[in-house]
Amino acid sequence: MPQTGARAPRKVALYVKRDPRAAAKADELAAWLRARRIEVVRTTSPAAPGRREPSARRPPPRDLFCVFVLGGDGTFLSAVRWVGDREIPLLGIKFGELGFLAEILEENLFEAAERVLQGDFHIARRMRLDAEVSRRGRTILRDTVLNDVVIHRGALARLANIVTHVNGHYLTTFRADGLIIATPTGSTAYSLAAGGPVIHPKVAGLILTPICPFTLTNRPLIVPEEVEITLRLDKGSQDIVLTLDGQRGIELTDQDVLTVRKSDHPLPLILLPGRHYFDVLKAKLRWSGGRV
Repeated sequence: MPQTGARAPRKVALYVKRDPRAAAKADELAAWLRARRIEVVRTTSPAAPGRREPSARRPPPRDLFCVFVLGGDGTFLSAVRWVGDREIPLLGIKFGELGFLAEILEENLFEAAERVLQGDFHIARRMRLDAEVSRRGRTILRDTVLNDVVIHRGALARLANIVTHVNGHYLTTFRADGLIIATPTGSTAYSLAAGGPVIHPKVAGLILTPICPFTLTNRPLIVPEEVEITLRLDKGSQDIVLTLDGQRGIELTDQDVLTVRKSDHPLPLILLPGRHYFDVLKAKLRWSGGRV
């Protein structure tokens, strides 16, 4: 259940998109916070997903009250990776294009910041996924994502044949351009573009969405959140890539086993009173004449 923020803020972080407009607004916000005797920790997002820079590698202080993320969904996902499994809530300020993760528009930034400092907000805990890749019995990758785990073919690859098990039971072999495993939060990202359903963040389920399946009977599937999904490629598969929240990627081989399960560390997300999920949804998707 959402919880109201209570402790007085002493230190906050600004996680800023590498963009002149976002940087200028971050300067204003930092000065505004310091005038209220709030210590500010500032980090700039990497120049491109997957790149690691000294500022992005340095972990956040454990005594942060919250993180203001100034950017689009890509910046927000990068900030989630920066925070890791630390219990630090995030609030997104929209500077990008269409996106669902930024809670506040740029012009409402200081009003929102004032409400956060006063404790006038709630915390929603969003499910995340743990992804692990093992090769010949050795773990070669372990990561946590907020939106999705995606297997997709490279530019010159044939269809990917993805052998899929759920809780150790064989489900099917997806023959497609790829496969998306998404959280409810990630249901409005790549999965939606690939024809997957929109799931409310409080619905306890995971989505398996095939990308351009060869067989039209391979449809998106919703499974319980507590299942363990195991994926491997058919023999001889080449030029197949795994990406995690669009932030990190590795090439997969037919020797790899990918295991995906619900993480023990949900993301604490700041929500302000008066913001209704369905209002945001219809505005972002332009339902009934709604506007972004």
